[in-house]
Amino acid sequence: MKRLFALALMLTTAPALAQPAAAPQLLPAKLPFSPAVRVGDMLFLSGQIGQAPEGMDRHKEGFDAAVKGAMDAIGTILKANGLDYGDIAKCTVMLDDMADWPRFNAAYLPYFTGKRLPARSAFGADGLALGAPLEVECIAAFPPRE
Repeated sequence: MKRLFALALMLTTAPALAQPAAAPQLLPAKLPFSPAVRVGDMLFLSGQIGQAPEGMDRHKEGFDAAVKGAMDAIGTILKANGLDYGDIAKCTVMLDDMADWPRFNAAYLPYFTGKRLPARSAFGADGLALGAPLEVECIAAFPPRE
C-alpha cells in the first residue's frame, strides 16, 4: 500500500513534459516550429497569420478575410485536439497597423459567441511573417478530467 501511495504521489508531482500536439500541417513542414505543443493540460498554439487575399485591400475587406483565416486556422488546431474556442484561456494579437484594431475586434468576437472571452494582449508589430497584416497566438486549457 505504501508503494502504491508513493507511486501515485510521484505521478502527481512529476513535471509536465512538452509534447507535440495534434495539428494539421497548415504551413510547409520545414518551418522551425510546431503548430501546437501540449504541456500537461495546456495547449500552446503557434501564432497563426492572416493574409489578405490577392487583390484585396489589406486594411479593409481583405483585413476581415485575414482575421477569418487566422481564427479558422486556430479553430482547426483546437478541433484536432478535442477543444474549441471556449477552451482558449489567452490570446496575443499582433497587428501590423493598430488602426485595424476596431476591424479586428469586429471579426474576432463572433468566434466566441456564447463562450467566455479569453484574456488577451495586443500590440503593434512591424514586419510580420510573409507580410501578414496580423498574427494571433493562443493558449488553451483542456477541461479537467473526471
